[in-house]
Amino acid sequence: MTNTLPRRDFLSLAGAALAVSHLPGLALAAPPAGRSLHGLSAFGDLKYAPGFTHFDYASPDAPVGGTFNFSPPNWGFNQNVLTFNTLNSFVPRGDAPPRMELCFDALMTRALDEPDALYGLVAETATISDDRNSFTFALRPQARFHDGTKLTAHDVAFSYNLFKQKGHPSLLLPLTHMREAVAVDDHTFRISFSGAQSARTILAVSVFPIVSKAFYEANPFDSSELRPPLGSGAYKVGRFEPGRWIEYDRVEDYWARDLPVARGLGHFGRIRIEFYQERQAGFEAFKKGEVTYRQEFTSRVWATGYDFPALNEGKVAKREFPSELRPSMQAWALNQRRERFRDRRVREAVGLCFDFEWTRRNLFYGAYERSHSTFERSDYKATGLPSPAELEILERFRGQIPEEAFGEAVMPPVSDGSGRDRALLSRAARLLAEAGWERDGTLVRNDKGETLALEILVRDQVFVRVDSPFVENMKAVGIDASIRLVDATQYQARQLDFDFDMLGIAASFTATPTGDELTHYFHSRSAKLPGSRNLPGTADPAVDALIALVEEADDRESFTVAMRALDRVLRARHDWIPNWHAANHRAAYWDMFGFKEPKPDYGFPVETLWWVDPDKAEAIGKS
Repeated sequence: MTNTLPRRDFLSLAGAALAVSHLPGLALAAPPAGRSLHGLSAFGDLKYAPGFTHFDYASPDAPVGGTFNFSPPNWGFNQNVLTFNTLNSFVPRGDAPPRMELCFDALMTRALDEPDALYGLVAETATISDDRNSFTFALRPQARFHDGTKLTAHDVAFSYNLFKQKGHPSLLLPLTHMREAVAVDDHTFRISFSGAQSARTILAVSVFPIVSKAFYEANPFDSSELRPPLGSGAYKVGRFEPGRWIEYDRVEDYWARDLPVARGLGHFGRIRIEFYQERQAGFEAFKKGEVTYRQEFTSRVWATGYDFPALNEGKVAKREFPSELRPSMQAWALNQRRERFRDRRVREAVGLCFDFEWTRRNLFYGAYERSHSTFERSDYKATGLPSPAELEILERFRGQIPEEAFGEAVMPPVSDGSGRDRALLSRAARLLAEAGWERDGTLVRNDKGETLALEILVRDQVFVRVDSPFVENMKAVGIDASIRLVDATQYQARQLDFDFDMLGIAASFTATPTGDELTHYFHSRSAKLPGSRNLPGTADPAVDALIALVEEADDRESFTVAMRALDRVLRARHDWIPNWHAANHRAAYWDMFGFKEPKPDYGFPVETLWWVDPDKAEAIGKS
């Protein structure tokens, strides 16, 4: 869908002459066209001036070497943490190993201690056209691929054109309005848009990986490829065994090693990931020291499982690190591509069957908090009644959005903690009846005689344990509910093709979400795009228009107001059923690492921030 609302020029980009841009939170007018800029930011608040030597969270003096064997706590694109069958991470299909992105450089890279700032990596500078629809990047002549060949603007242009045609939705969607991507010469790349794009689209696409034109002209851009692709990043694929383990080797002659954006990062000589089909197997490997770092996502294990010899002897450390200052969403999605879930009352009824209070006490050991919002743990989470500014936005859509969006922000109900709250289940039953699902014995049926079947798709036994009480409550109100446990590959394929009734997702947005990010999850443009994160199939013109208003915001205050209005509507629609979240990262690691504290506020890539401390490693027998 094309954005038909007026587009304001609010993307503030900071350059050498804009010293005032280093004041946090100050919204600036966009700089004059034609000026070379060392950094980009949504609202002009860059922390690092031209000529900075390294990011404050980097550690230039840290030792280099050693192996970091860890269980990745997050992943993107088509990656799978349980198995892999391809080394192409940037296509929709297949299962790629996490951290393939470490093998590729981008035009720019994010600063982890700023909400939305980018600084030049392959690109030394960026220049904006008068109409702000075209961006020209001057590339660093020293940029190289791992085989020693030059990385040129022709590779960059090839990458963007390839992604627009065949890329994973994370890459394809932000390029929807790309008009052209061209190499002006070997060291000058220009990307142009139609004018319908978000003003912050450039922030999303500037961090896209750059692939080798020569490599993919000789090899298919296909999900089944297990030949390591040619990259230019700080790491490259080393040894691997498909589906079992992979190693990424540090590139000792990495061309960008001494650039300010790379100095003091990427200390490990080797990063190794081992794949376990079941969480307990991964935990046992950690206890033995085969895996040296893990974040714990099973509250029962965190509460009762960390009582083993290595921890009791002080060889293993267990602690919590603060979560990032970024909005997150952990929720179930009900697939509205299936007619029985299109009625909002049905979705609300399903949500009423989840007893969080009972689950928290009996299964979570009190470790989790209830999630309420699509943008949990952020200023974008709507609370209470709409502010006048939020109401002004919402009134534009009166009659097009649920009436509940105009009242108190929709919150999941608090149960009596019994595990079967009669009041909430009675309310769920009434909603189902209002939606045309009448009780017939133990099940509800519609006027066609069909039962309300609902299968929760999961890929790990731990979710069977957590979801089973939820299923029993759904059965109590007449829903023909069940759980389907499938292997990792099947789960990935069914999610990709939207072949499910309901499944859960944990997602993290950037600190200043772009319209392209929001489109990926909530816009009608992504509802039928295989591999998108629009798992419920939300296709609502009012939501599309709200996303457009978010894109138009010209300062952080108006951006926050628009995001809160969007949150109110999404919550009132009940497309997603928020479930739970943890306040911190629960991490355990063999005590052989050094790291700088505090961690950066907007990212926690342990694999690039930490290093092996030789003295600590020797003390615990890990040298």
